[in-house]
Amino acid sequence: MHKSLKNALVGAIEAGGTKFVCAVGTCPQDLDRIEFPSGDSPELVLAQVTDWLGEQQRRRGKLQAIGIGSFGPIDLHRDSPTYGHITSTPKSGWRNTDILGAVRRVFPDIPLAFDTDVNGAALGEFYWGNGEGLHDFIYITIGTGIGGGVMVGGQLLHGLVHSEMGHLRLPRIPGDAFAGVCPFHGDCWEGLCSGPALLARAKMAAEAIPPEHEAWDRETQYIAYAVANLVCVLSPQRVIIGGSVRKGGQLGQDRFFRMVRARVRVALNDYLVSPPLQEDIDRFIVPPLLGDDAGICGAIALAQREIA
Repeated sequence: MHKSLKNALVGAIEAGGTKFVCAVGTCPQDLDRIEFPSGDSPELVLAQVTDWLGEQQRRRGKLQAIGIGSFGPIDLHRDSPTYGHITSTPKSGWRNTDILGAVRRVFPDIPLAFDTDVNGAALGEFYWGNGEGLHDFIYITIGTGIGGGVMVGGQLLHGLVHSEMGHLRLPRIPGDAFAGVCPFHGDCWEGLCSGPALLARAKMAAEAIPPEHEAWDRETQYIAYAVANLVCVLSPQRVIIGGSVRKGGQLGQDRFFRMVRARVRVALNDYLVSPPLQEDIDRFIVPPLLGDDAGICGAIALAQREIA
């Protein structure tokens, strides 16, 4: 289905809203890694990242490329004056940050690959996870924010900017007066279902919310609405849901996915007839096979594809 990657030593950066994960290696089984809090000082964290990659290069040998998967919105157009920048993010201190330029200044002679963190995670699952052997699927992350990476015909989807499916507008559950937390849209999908949204709704972090708390009913219903919309628009062969919220806190990951799957079926109401949406839905909506490493493995794949 896809070309194999070169077994080259590369660097990888998964730039998340909460933490930066950095790695050096050749594949998921060969990774030296470290994490840094994202904080609100890009200069500090990017210096930590590039210093560490430099140390690893001196220890392990010359890096052939570096892949960066970043939270956004970001500018992915190579002919744009702000290519490689984080643009209109609500994250404090990070708006208009030239993340690619900061890495290029330290590694001027190394090819750099740049994409969204969720496209990176989708690519990781494409080569080594639950997207392997598929040519059309969606990777969704639900954590500090909500984002989605899309593989169409074996290629990552970009377009005018890049996918921002976390800001889909969803039908409101009757009686739900929660205003949402998105500073741009209030009650978009991210505003209703991200980690900060769960915290605001339940007054406790996702991992502390009891299994029978109403917040889980709201969470899984809104996720089901969003997934049903995406299935209707993109007709994926699989939907992979990653991020910290998908673990379901005290509800547990298995029950979380059972609730989402059942509610997606209700939302679709058997309009689309295909075995993966009926009797095989437990293999259609799945967690990432790479778990929390999907993003950093995707950054490895981004780097290796840059030199393929």
